[in-house]
Amino acid sequence: MREYLVVFGIALGVTYLLASIARQAAYRYGAVARVRDRDVHAIPTPYFGGPAILGGILAAYLVATHLPFLSLADDGVFKDARAVVLGGAVICLVGIVDDLYELDALSKFAGQVLAGVIVVAQGVQFVYLPMYGNYIGLDQVQAMIFTVLLIVGTANAVNFVDGLDGLAAGMVAIGAVAFFAYAFVLAVENGETRAIAAALLTAALAGACIGILPHNFFPARMFIGDSGSMLIGFVLACSSISLTGQFPATELSEGIGGAEASFLPALLPLILPFTILLVPFVDLALAVVRRTRAGRSPFSPDKMHIHHRLLEIGHSHRRAVLLMYTFAGLVAFGSVVISLFSGWQSIAGFGALAVLTIAAVFLLPKLEEKVWS
Repeated sequence: MREYLVVFGIALGVTYLLASIARQAAYRYGAVARVRDRDVHAIPTPYFGGPAILGGILAAYLVATHLPFLSLADDGVFKDARAVVLGGAVICLVGIVDDLYELDALSKFAGQVLAGVIVVAQGVQFVYLPMYGNYIGLDQVQAMIFTVLLIVGTANAVNFVDGLDGLAAGMVAIGAVAFFAYAFVLAVENGETRAIAAALLTAALAGACIGILPHNFFPARMFIGDSGSMLIGFVLACSSISLTGQFPATELSEGIGGAEASFLPALLPLILPFTILLVPFVDLALAVVRRTRAGRSPFSPDKMHIHHRLLEIGHSHRRAVLLMYTFAGLVAFGSVVISLFSGWQSIAGFGALAVLTIAAVFLLPKLEEKVWS
């Protein structure tokens, strides 16, 4: 655990320091977010959070290769991590080009697929699919398609939700911490080595996301841009995929003490990566339906995302972001607890927190209005 904290700290510190350099580079090369009708920022703001985040993750990876415990890990750990860093560099580069020149949707999609294929070609992929209590093996083509779809979907989901200062980075940081906890506890309870690629990647990802937040939280001095949002979604998706490749299916479907989780134990290993990013995935699905029903491209921008609606009903920018963090933490950590601990207490606690969170969304603006009226 201590070495993972070192990885986390290195990623945080390096990202924080590189963000200042990246911000100046964005101004120099014109990678600046202009103020548009659908935006919530009032002044032009530089991009290039992606290169800073990538630098933090890369630094954490390099340090991990020299730490006493992690450096002795199985070759597969650093092989997977290296593949994710390489694919992450590709998708970050695509995002940088988009931040500079605004790529069309098809070109951006092609770059995302390329990054996914690079990772799959180096062995980071699903090898089985949980279905109706059984596990169906996937051949090479099926595994590649399914893996790339998950990676591209997650990258776009995070990109879609990146509409408020600090929103995407904070939500992914929460998801990364939750998934790190899941991976680490799973390894401990099943007597496996604590040196696993998923834990290494999520520790570095959480550190990088938190490291960028001082620059990106409201009022933001810089945006992470497509280079950052696609990168952090990419790394989170690849972390979950790597975990399924390093643990047998039977171990992933067991809870604490070997007891099966009480909520869809056969399917939970597959849906856990989705639940960590449930809010942006729901936002993505609603956006696609909304735009196609209106006869527009699903990639066309609008101002009807969940975070925009929170602003409309009376929440401040900061509180809207914090509420989205709360939703992300509730779903992410709730999924982890339910997957590891059986019993009605876990489900009841999750339900109670969900009710309180939903109540806060609708009641806080009204209470604030009464106080100030």
